[in-house]
Amino acid sequence: MAIFTARFGLAAVLTVFFTVLVSAGANAFELKRYKERLFAYPGLLKPDGDDRYLIVDYRESRDIDARDQIPERRVWGRYVSLKVKRSQQELSFDGPLGPLRYFAVGRLAGARVVTLYLHGRGGNGKQGVNDFSFGGNFNRLKNLMVRNGGLYLSPDVPAFDASGAKAIGALIAHYRSLSPAAKLIVACGSLGAQICYRLAGDKAMSEDIAGFILLGAPPVEAVFSSPALARNTPFLLAHGSYDKVYPIEAVEAHFREFTRRKADYPVRFIRFETGTHGTPIRMIDWRSALNWILSL
Repeated sequence: MAIFTARFGLAAVLTVFFTVLVSAGANAFELKRYKERLFAYPGLLKPDGDDRYLIVDYRESRDIDARDQIPERRVWGRYVSLKVKRSQQELSFDGPLGPLRYFAVGRLAGARVVTLYLHGRGGNGKQGVNDFSFGGNFNRLKNLMVRNGGLYLSPDVPAFDASGAKAIGALIAHYRSLSPAAKLIVACGSLGAQICYRLAGDKAMSEDIAGFILLGAPPVEAVFSSPALARNTPFLLAHGSYDKVYPIEAVEAHFREFTRRKADYPVRFIRFETGTHGTPIRMIDWRSALNWILSL
Protein backbone atom coordinates (compact mmCIF):
# COMPACT_ATOMS: atom_id res chain seq x y z
CA MET A 1 0.00 0.00 0.00
CA ALA A 2 1.30 3.44 -0.84
CA ILE A 3 1.24 6.38 1.51
CA PHE A 4 -1.07 9.01 0.09
CA THR A 5 -0.15 11.74 2.59
CA ALA A 6 3.39 12.85 3.30
CA ARG A 7 4.49 13.75 6.79
CA PHE A 8 4.96 17.34 5.68
CA GLY A 9 1.70 19.17 6.24
CA LEU A 10 0.03 16.06 7.67
CA ALA A 11 -1.77 17.98 10.42
CA ALA A 12 -3.53 20.09 7.80
CA VAL A 13 -4.54 17.00 5.81
CA LEU A 14 -5.90 15.28 8.90
CA THR A 15 -7.81 18.41 9.84
CA VAL A 16 -9.62 18.25 6.51
CA PHE A 17 -10.14 14.49 6.83
CA PHE A 18 -11.72 14.65 10.25
CA THR A 19 -13.68 17.80 9.40
CA VAL A 20 -15.44 15.70 6.78
CA LEU A 21 -16.07 12.95 9.32
CA VAL A 22 -17.67 15.28 11.85
CA SER A 23 -19.43 17.67 9.49
CA ALA A 24 -22.83 16.41 10.61
CA GLY A 25 -22.06 17.69 14.11
CA ALA A 26 -20.54 21.02 13.20
CA ASN A 27 -22.15 22.77 16.14
CA ALA A 28 -21.05 20.20 18.71
CA PHE A 29 -18.52 20.87 21.45
CA GLU A 30 -15.05 20.19 20.05
CA LEU A 31 -11.77 19.72 21.89
CA LYS A 32 -9.20 22.37 21.06
CA ARG A 33 -5.84 21.48 19.56
CA TYR A 34 -2.97 20.48 21.80
CA LYS A 35 0.43 19.31 20.45
CA GLU A 36 -1.32 18.38 17.22
CA ARG A 37 1.83 18.10 15.11
CA LEU A 38 3.44 15.68 17.57
CA PHE A 39 0.45 13.40 18.03
CA ALA A 40 -1.28 13.47 14.64
CA TYR A 41 -1.04 10.18 12.79
CA PRO A 42 2.41 10.01 11.12
CA GLY A 43 1.05 8.84 7.77
CA LEU A 44 -2.11 7.40 6.30
CA LEU A 45 -2.26 4.42 3.99
CA LYS A 46 -4.90 4.32 1.31
CA PRO A 47 -8.24 3.01 2.67
CA ASP A 48 -9.98 0.07 1.05
CA GLY A 49 -12.89 2.21 -0.12
CA ASP A 50 -14.70 2.36 3.22
CA ASP A 51 -14.46 5.88 4.63
CA ARG A 52 -14.96 4.52 8.15
CA TYR A 53 -11.82 2.38 7.90
CA LEU A 54 -8.52 4.17 8.44
CA ILE A 55 -5.08 2.59 8.02
CA VAL A 56 -2.23 4.34 9.84
CA ASP A 57 1.39 3.94 8.77
CA TYR A 58 3.07 2.83 12.00
CA ARG A 59 6.83 2.26 12.20
CA GLU A 60 8.59 1.14 15.38
CA SER A 61 11.85 2.87 14.40
CA ARG A 62 10.09 6.22 14.13
CA ASP A 63 7.18 5.90 16.57
CA ILE A 64 9.08 4.28 19.45
CA ASP A 65 12.84 4.51 18.93
CA ALA A 66 12.88 8.13 17.72
CA ARG A 67 10.00 9.28 19.91
CA ASP A 68 11.23 7.87 23.22
CA GLN A 69 14.30 8.88 25.17
CA ILE A 70 14.15 5.39 26.75
CA PRO A 71 12.21 3.12 24.38
CA GLU A 72 8.75 2.20 25.75
CA ARG A 73 9.55 3.76 29.12
CA ARG A 74 10.17 7.50 28.78
CA VAL A 75 9.15 9.78 25.93
CA TRP A 76 11.18 12.89 25.05
CA GLY A 77 10.17 15.93 27.09
CA ARG A 78 8.65 17.91 24.22
CA TYR A 79 5.74 15.45 24.14
CA VAL A 80 4.57 16.20 27.67
CA SER A 81 3.53 19.07 29.91
CA LEU A 82 3.65 18.29 33.61
CA LYS A 83 1.64 21.38 34.56
CA VAL A 84 -1.42 19.19 34.24
CA LYS A 85 -0.39 17.29 37.37
CA ARG A 86 -1.62 20.25 39.40
CA SER A 87 -5.13 19.11 38.47
CA GLN A 88 -4.51 15.42 39.24
CA GLN A 89 -5.79 13.71 42.37
CA GLU A 90 -5.70 10.16 43.71
CA LEU A 91 -9.11 9.41 45.20
CA SER A 92 -11.23 6.56 46.54
CA PHE A 93 -14.85 5.82 45.73
CA ASP A 94 -17.05 3.74 48.05
CA GLY A 95 -18.54 1.38 45.49
CA PRO A 96 -20.46 -1.91 45.55
CA LEU A 97 -17.22 -3.91 45.92
CA GLY A 98 -15.82 -1.60 48.58
CA PRO A 99 -13.31 1.24 48.13
CA LEU A 100 -12.29 1.78 44.50
CA ARG A 101 -9.04 3.66 43.93
CA TYR A 102 -8.92 5.97 40.95
CA PHE A 103 -7.16 9.02 39.57
CA ALA A 104 -9.06 12.13 38.55
CA VAL A 105 -7.65 14.94 36.41
CA GLY A 106 -9.65 18.11 35.78
CA ARG A 107 -13.07 19.29 36.94
CA LEU A 108 -14.73 16.97 39.43
CA ALA A 109 -18.07 18.69 38.85
CA GLY A 110 -19.54 20.72 36.02
CA ALA A 111 -17.20 19.18 33.44
CA ARG A 112 -17.91 19.74 29.75
CA VAL A 113 -16.77 16.22 28.83
CA VAL A 114 -15.75 13.19 30.89
CA THR A 115 -13.33 10.53 29.61
CA LEU A 116 -12.78 7.28 31.48
CA TYR A 117 -9.92 4.87 30.70
CA LEU A 118 -10.02 1.22 31.78
CA HIS A 119 -6.76 -0.76 31.76
CA GLY A 120 -6.29 -4.40 30.82
CA ARG A 121 -4.93 -7.44 32.64
CA GLY A 122 -1.92 -6.71 34.83
CA GLY A 123 -2.49 -2.96 34.81
CA ASN A 124 -3.97 -0.49 37.27
CA GLY A 125 -5.19 3.08 37.42
CA LYS A 126 -1.61 4.38 37.42
CA GLN A 127 -1.17 3.24 33.82
CA GLY A 128 -3.71 5.75 32.61
CA VAL A 129 -1.98 8.71 34.26
CA ASN A 130 1.61 7.78 33.41
CA ASP A 131 2.99 10.88 31.73
CA PHE A 132 6.00 9.29 30.03
CA SER A 133 5.02 5.79 28.90
CA PHE A 134 3.08 5.03 25.71
CA GLY A 135 4.82 7.91 23.98
CA GLY A 136 3.27 10.53 26.28
CA ASN A 137 -0.20 9.78 24.95
CA PHE A 138 -1.89 9.71 28.36
CA ASN A 139 -0.28 13.03 29.22
CA ARG A 140 -1.83 14.47 26.09
CA LEU A 141 -5.23 13.05 27.04
CA LYS A 142 -4.98 14.62 30.50
CA ASN A 143 -4.05 17.97 28.98
CA LEU A 144 -6.92 17.78 26.49
CA MET A 145 -9.39 17.28 29.32
CA VAL A 146 -8.00 20.03 31.57
CA ARG A 147 -7.60 22.55 28.75
CA ASN A 148 -11.18 21.97 27.60
CA GLY A 149 -12.93 22.09 30.96
CA GLY A 150 -13.24 18.30 31.11
CA LEU A 151 -12.54 15.48 33.53
CA TYR A 152 -10.38 12.40 33.03
CA LEU A 153 -10.77 9.31 35.22
CA SER A 154 -8.43 6.32 35.44
CA PRO A 155 -9.60 3.75 38.02
CA ASP A 156 -8.26 0.40 39.12
CA VAL A 157 -10.45 -2.25 37.48
CA PRO A 158 -11.33 -4.57 40.40
CA ALA A 159 -12.34 -7.52 38.17
CA PHE A 160 -12.98 -8.18 34.48
CA ASP A 161 -16.43 -9.63 35.05
CA ALA A 162 -19.95 -8.53 36.02
CA SER A 163 -18.83 -7.41 39.48
CA GLY A 164 -16.10 -5.23 37.99
CA ALA A 165 -18.57 -3.70 35.55
CA LYS A 166 -20.93 -2.97 38.43
CA ALA A 167 -18.18 -1.17 40.33
CA ILE A 168 -17.14 0.89 37.30
CA GLY A 169 -20.79 1.59 36.50
CA ALA A 170 -21.28 3.05 39.97
CA LEU A 171 -18.29 5.36 39.45
CA ILE A 172 -19.71 6.45 36.11
CA ALA A 173 -23.13 7.15 37.60
CA HIS A 174 -21.52 9.23 40.36
CA TYR A 175 -19.68 11.50 37.93
CA ARG A 176 -22.61 11.71 35.54
CA SER A 177 -24.59 13.15 38.46
CA LEU A 178 -21.87 15.74 39.07
CA SER A 179 -21.61 16.70 35.38
CA PRO A 180 -25.08 15.96 33.95
CA ALA A 181 -24.55 18.05 30.81
CA ALA A 182 -21.29 16.33 29.86
CA LYS A 183 -20.89 13.53 27.36
CA LEU A 184 -19.11 10.63 29.03
CA ILE A 185 -16.84 8.47 26.88
CA VAL A 186 -15.31 5.16 27.99
CA ALA A 187 -12.03 3.91 26.52
CA CYS A 188 -10.93 0.34 27.23
CA GLY A 189 -7.51 -1.17 26.65
CA SER A 190 -7.09 -4.88 25.86
CA LEU A 191 -9.02 -7.05 28.36
CA GLY A 192 -10.56 -3.89 29.83
CA ALA A 193 -12.94 -4.17 26.88
CA GLN A 194 -14.77 -6.86 28.85
CA ILE A 195 -15.98 -4.01 31.07
CA CYS A 196 -16.85 -1.83 28.08
CA TYR A 197 -18.99 -4.56 26.58
CA ARG A 198 -20.70 -5.32 29.88
CA LEU A 199 -21.51 -1.62 30.30
CA ALA A 200 -22.88 -1.59 26.76
CA GLY A 201 -25.06 -4.58 27.62
CA ASP A 202 -26.62 -3.03 30.71
CA LYS A 203 -29.66 -0.87 29.91
CA ALA A 204 -29.25 1.56 32.82
CA MET A 205 -25.48 1.91 32.68
CA SER A 206 -25.30 2.24 28.90
CA GLU A 207 -27.63 5.24 29.01
CA ASP A 208 -24.88 7.24 30.73
CA ILE A 209 -22.28 6.56 28.03
CA ALA A 210 -21.94 8.62 24.84
CA GLY A 211 -19.40 6.34 23.13
CA PHE A 212 -16.81 3.60 23.46
CA ILE A 213 -13.17 3.47 22.32
CA LEU A 214 -11.66 -0.03 22.18
CA LEU A 215 -7.87 -0.26 22.02
CA GLY A 216 -6.31 -3.63 21.16
CA ALA A 217 -9.50 -5.24 22.41
CA PRO A 218 -11.02 -8.67 21.80
CA PRO A 219 -14.34 -8.88 19.94
CA VAL A 220 -17.43 -9.79 21.97
CA GLU A 221 -20.42 -10.99 19.97
CA ALA A 222 -22.93 -10.09 22.70
CA VAL A 223 -22.58 -6.40 21.84
CA PHE A 224 -24.84 -6.91 18.83
CA SER A 225 -27.81 -7.57 21.09
CA SER A 226 -26.93 -4.84 23.58
CA PRO A 227 -28.96 -1.76 24.59
CA ALA A 228 -25.99 0.39 23.51
CA LEU A 229 -26.26 -0.94 19.97
CA ALA A 230 -30.01 -0.38 19.92
CA ARG A 231 -29.31 3.22 20.95
CA ASN A 232 -26.72 3.71 18.17
CA THR A 233 -23.93 4.39 20.68
CA PRO A 234 -20.71 5.08 18.73
CA PHE A 235 -17.89 2.53 18.81
CA LEU A 236 -14.31 3.23 17.72
CA LEU A 237 -12.07 0.18 17.36
CA ALA A 238 -8.28 0.57 17.06
CA HIS A 239 -5.96 -2.38 16.54
CA GLY A 240 -2.43 -3.30 15.50
CA SER A 241 -2.12 -5.48 12.42
CA TYR A 242 0.60 -7.60 14.12
CA ASP A 243 -1.32 -8.08 17.38
CA LYS A 244 -0.56 -11.62 18.58
CA VAL A 245 -2.86 -11.43 21.61
CA TYR A 246 -6.06 -10.72 19.70
CA PRO A 247 -5.48 -11.29 15.96
CA ILE A 248 -6.70 -8.42 13.84
CA GLU A 249 -8.70 -10.62 11.45
CA ALA A 250 -11.29 -11.36 14.13
CA VAL A 251 -11.48 -7.70 15.17
CA GLU A 252 -11.90 -6.50 11.59
CA ALA A 253 -14.69 -9.03 11.11
CA HIS A 254 -16.27 -7.67 14.28
CA PHE A 255 -16.15 -4.15 12.83
CA ARG A 256 -17.73 -5.33 9.57
CA GLU A 257 -20.55 -6.93 11.54
CA PHE A 258 -21.59 -3.54 12.91
CA THR A 259 -22.10 -2.22 9.40
CA ARG A 260 -23.64 -5.47 8.13
CA ARG A 261 -26.37 -5.24 10.74
CA LYS A 262 -26.94 -1.53 10.16
CA ALA A 263 -25.32 0.18 7.18
CA ASP A 264 -25.13 3.63 8.75
CA TYR A 265 -24.09 2.52 12.25
CA PRO A 266 -21.64 5.02 13.89
CA VAL A 267 -18.55 2.81 14.01
CA ARG A 268 -14.92 3.50 13.07
CA PHE A 269 -11.94 1.19 12.66
CA ILE A 270 -8.31 2.35 12.88
CA ARG A 271 -5.72 -0.19 11.77
CA PHE A 272 -2.11 0.50 12.80
CA GLU A 273 -0.13 -1.26 10.09
CA THR A 274 2.67 -3.41 11.63
CA GLY A 275 1.53 -2.34 15.11
CA THR A 276 1.46 -4.83 17.99
CA HIS A 277 -0.85 -5.25 20.98
CA GLY A 278 0.06 -2.01 22.79
CA THR A 279 0.30 0.15 19.68
CA PRO A 280 -3.27 1.58 19.75
CA ILE A 281 -2.77 2.93 23.28
CA ARG A 282 0.47 4.62 22.20
CA MET A 283 -0.76 5.89 18.84
CA ILE A 284 -4.46 6.70 19.10
CA ASP A 285 -5.06 10.37 18.32
CA TRP A 286 -7.20 11.14 21.34
CA ARG A 287 -8.41 14.47 20.05
CA SER A 288 -9.75 13.17 16.76
CA ALA A 289 -11.23 10.05 18.38
CA LEU A 290 -13.03 11.99 21.10
CA ASN A 291 -14.16 14.75 18.74
CA TRP A 292 -15.77 12.18 16.45
CA ILE A 293 -17.91 10.89 19.33
CA LEU A 294 -18.63 14.40 20.62
CA SER A 295 -19.90 15.37 17.16
CA LEU A 296 -22.62 12.70 17.13
